[in-house]
Amino acid sequence: MAANVLVDTSFLVAFLNRRDSDHHWATSQAAKSRFPWKTCEPVLSEAFYVLGPPGARQLIDLLNTRALICAFQIGESMKEVLDLLEKYADVPMSLADACLVRMTEAMPDPVLLTTDSDFRIYRRNNRQTIPCLSPREA
Repeated sequence: MAANVLVDTSFLVAFLNRRDSDHHWATSQAAKSRFPWKTCEPVLSEAFYVLGPPGARQLIDLLNTRALICAFQIGESMKEVLDLLEKYADVPMSLADACLVRMTEAMPDPVLLTTDSDFRIYRRNNRQTIPCLSPREA
C-alpha cells in the first residue's frame, strides 16, 4: 500500500455505513490500508453531514484514535485549490475534491480511497491521473 492513504467522503460513508452498497469493499480496503488515513476538513464536514448522528460517533472515534487525521491546510494551498475549482467547474468539483487532488500533488506516494468516479476525470499536476482505488476497479 502507498505511503500516504487519503480518504474521501464516499469512502468514509461506505466504511462506516453498513447499508452502503460499497461497505464490503470499503471494509476490505480498510483492512489493507496503512494508518493514519489522511483527509481534509471539507471531507470531514461532508462526512459528518451525510452520516448524521448514527455515524458521527464512529467518525469521532476514528479521529480520537488518530486512525484518521486532517493533513491539509487549505490556506497554504489556496491558489492551487481555487485553480482546480475553476478548471473543473463544469464537473463540478467540490471543495473537498479540490483539496484531495491538491493533497495527492503535495504528498509523496499517495493513494486515494474513493467510490467517486470524478477522480478519474481530475488530473494532478495538470496531466497525471489521480492514484486511487475504487470498487469499480476491484
